[in-house]
Amino acid sequence: MLNNNLAFSSISSLKKLIHSKEISPVELVNMFVERIQKYNPKLNAFLTVSAEKALISAKKTESAILQNQPIGPLGGIPISVKDLELTEGITTTMGSLIFKDRIPSENSIVVERLLAAGAIILGKTNTPEFGFLGHTKNRLGDDCRNPWNTKLSSGGSSGGAASAVAAGLCVISTGSDGGGSSRIPASFCGVFGIKPTQGLVPNFFGSSSTPVVNLFSQAGPISRSIDDAEIMLKIISGFDKRDPNSIAITPKEYFSTESLPIKNLQFAWSTSFDNSPISKNVKAKVLDAIKIFENLGATGEEVEINVGDLFEDFWGMFSACAHAKLGLLLEKTPHLLTDYAKESLEYGGKISGSQFAQSLGKANIVKNKFASIFAKKDFIVTPTMAVTAFPAGNPPNNINGQQVNKFWGAFPFTYPINVAGLPAVSIPCGFSPEGLPVGLQIIGNYGSEARLLNISRAFESHTKYLSQNPPCFE
Repeated sequence: MLNNNLAFSSISSLKKLIHSKEISPVELVNMFVERIQKYNPKLNAFLTVSAEKALISAKKTESAILQNQPIGPLGGIPISVKDLELTEGITTTMGSLIFKDRIPSENSIVVERLLAAGAIILGKTNTPEFGFLGHTKNRLGDDCRNPWNTKLSSGGSSGGAASAVAAGLCVISTGSDGGGSSRIPASFCGVFGIKPTQGLVPNFFGSSSTPVVNLFSQAGPISRSIDDAEIMLKIISGFDKRDPNSIAITPKEYFSTESLPIKNLQFAWSTSFDNSPISKNVKAKVLDAIKIFENLGATGEEVEINVGDLFEDFWGMFSACAHAKLGLLLEKTPHLLTDYAKESLEYGGKISGSQFAQSLGKANIVKNKFASIFAKKDFIVTPTMAVTAFPAGNPPNNINGQQVNKFWGAFPFTYPINVAGLPAVSIPCGFSPEGLPVGLQIIGNYGSEARLLNISRAFESHTKYLSQNPPCFE
C-alpha cells in the first residue's frame, strides 16, 4: 500500500512520479479508494464512488504510459466531480431523491474536457438539492461533514468537493459557484476555491434539458494548491457553442503570464458589506491578512462596499431561472423534494417579468459600484464568510449579538460577486482559537484570473496555511 502522504500531493508532483514509473495510476486509484472507504462514512463527502470505472481508466492510462503514448495534462490524476455535473455512465443525482438512480448518457462540458485531459473520476461529491443551499444537506443521507471537526458543516453547495479535497480523498475536485458555492466550503474546509469570471467556463446541462440562461454560476476547481487550481481552470475554460454565453477566448490567450509584482499593486479592503456583522475571530484574521499584503509591498485602503438589499433580487433571479428549468417537479414529484428546494422553486414561479427586469437593473448598479473601485484599485480583499464552520445543518441566526437571516446571513460577501459576474477566490488566512479555518476572499476585475492566482501565490507563500491538513486525516 502506498504512503498516504501522497494523498495530499500536488498534481505536478504526482505527474513526475507517474511519468518516472515510481507509482502507477492503478496504485493511486486504489489508495484513494481505500481512503474513501475509510473516511467517507465520517464525512459523507461522496454520494457515488465509481471505483470500478476509475480502475478501468487507470489501467488504460498505465498501458499508455508503458507504450510511451501521451496521457494528457491530468493523465493518471484521480479527481472528484460535484454531483451537479453530468457524467456519462456515473450516477448524477443533483443532490435529489428524484434523480437518485439517474445515469446520464452524456457528459457536461467540464467533465468532457477533464476526461480529454486524462483525469480519472473517483466519484461524485455531495451537494444540497440542485445546489440551493450554502451548506450541504439533502434527503439522500446525512449532512456532509467538515474534516476539521465532523460535528460541523463543510459549507455548500460544493461541500462534498471541499470536504473530499481537505481530507485527501482525491487530488482535486470540481466545484460550482452560483452565490458562493465554491468559496463558502473552501473557507470552511481550509482549501482553495475560485469562482471564475462569468462565462469563462461554459455550462451545459444536457441536450434534453430545458435551455436556461446562466446568470450567476461558474464551475471551477477546489484544491489544496493554487498551481493545481490553475491547471484545472485552464483545461475547463474557453468557448463552447453549446453555451453561447461563454466567453470567446482560448485559455492560452486568457491566462497570459501575470508578471506584475505584488508590491506595485493597489487594493481596497472591507470587513463588512452594508454593515453586515462578522465574528471577531474572522475579522481579526482578515485584518492580519491585510497587513501581510502590505508587508509584501501592496498598498491597501479601507473602503465602504454597499450593495443594498441585493439578496432578494439575487435570489429572485436565481429562483426564477431554477423554476424555468425544474418547475415541473413541483407538479410531478413534490413529495420527493426537500422543503428548501420546494420553497425556492415555488418562490421562483412567482417572480414576474417586471420584477426580474428590475432586479437586472439593480445588478447593473452593483456592477457599476465595483467598476468604480476597480478604476482605482487592482483587487479587493474581504472575508469569505462572516463566521467559521457552524454545526452541520444549523446555520447561525445571530452573529456577534446581531440577528441575521438564517438562510444567507453567514455569507454576505459572496453572492454580490456572482451578481456582478466578477472572479473571486477564497484562500485560507488562518485559524480560529478552536482550530477552524478562516477564509479570505480576493476579488478581481473581469478577466483577471491570472492576476488573482498570482496574488494568491504571493499570499500563500508567506503564510503556508494551504499546506496544513486536518490532523485526523493525515
